[in-house]
Amino acid sequence: MDFTAGGRLEVTINASDVGKRVSVRRWRDAGDGTERFTDTVGVLTSWADGVLQITRRSGETVRIPESALVAGKVVPAAPARRRGPAASAAELERVAARAWPPLESAPLGEWLLRAAGGFTRRANSVLALGDPGLPLDTALERVAAWYAERGLPAYLQLSTGAEGTQERLAGELERRGWVREVSVEIRIAALAPLADLAADTEHVTLSRTPDDQWFARYQRSQRPSPEARAVLAGGPSVWFATMPGEEGEPPAAIGRCVADGRWAGFTAVEVDPARRRQGLGSAVMAALARRALEEGASAAYLQVETDNDGARALYDGMGFTTHHHYHHWRAPEGSRS
Repeated sequence: MDFTAGGRLEVTINASDVGKRVSVRRWRDAGDGTERFTDTVGVLTSWADGVLQITRRSGETVRIPESALVAGKVVPAAPARRRGPAASAAELERVAARAWPPLESAPLGEWLLRAAGGFTRRANSVLALGDPGLPLDTALERVAAWYAERGLPAYLQLSTGAEGTQERLAGELERRGWVREVSVEIRIAALAPLADLAADTEHVTLSRTPDDQWFARYQRSQRPSPEARAVLAGGPSVWFATMPGEEGEPPAAIGRCVADGRWAGFTAVEVDPARRRQGLGSAVMAALARRALEEGASAAYLQVETDNDGARALYDGMGFTTHHHYHHWRAPEGSRS
């Protein structure tokens, strides 16, 4: 990475560049009595009290003392990803939100407050796209109060790693003591190849609503609450897939897909641990993909937590690539209004 101008290392950024994508080089103590260069690329989300705060594509925050900075410059926005369907982060976030709808919602400017009795962070967090229409501290007070009225913790869902995402807002939350609890990859792929994952899907049944057998395999809510049933059944065009297990046993595999225009969103794909690596997950996804193709969809997306290495490897093999990340930020204790 070239930081030089005429052979000299230069720092050409300052506090006025907050909000821009930057590349910096700093000295770092290597722990063995030596110092080394370390490079960091991301959005400059804060520069205060002698410390820079940079948020990387993954959502990780790096703090760098000014005294350790040896070079720094503004760099162009990350190039658009060329693998998979073309899409903006905001488009994907809104499509995914429609596919996992809350039971209750309220606008706050361009933000959307969502609640579903505590069933999943996705349905019980603020989709913080755009401007809340209020100063940030006031908006966060409104958020805390809204969730406190419902006996729920206050969460904001923010994206990083693509054009137009919310690294700067993430930095502001961290400065105010909010805690990043979960990070998720949004992955995308062409839909048609998924329909060819398995030649034989005759044992997969599709339905519009999940029955008790389907829930018996669903790890998140095997004894589903009314809120869980409502969220899962909500969305523009929802399909549930079930591959039966042994007699009297839960299904061998399940899945859920929501068709919404050109997008098909896959969730709740689960396989009996004793029957993994037998192609059951592929068969479930293929059956759902074929139905979504019939409804006019052409692109696929799914969400996988960054620490779920097994699922990430599976989706790598299916051709899914990471588009961006989102993160759930929890309000600090004592923020109820």
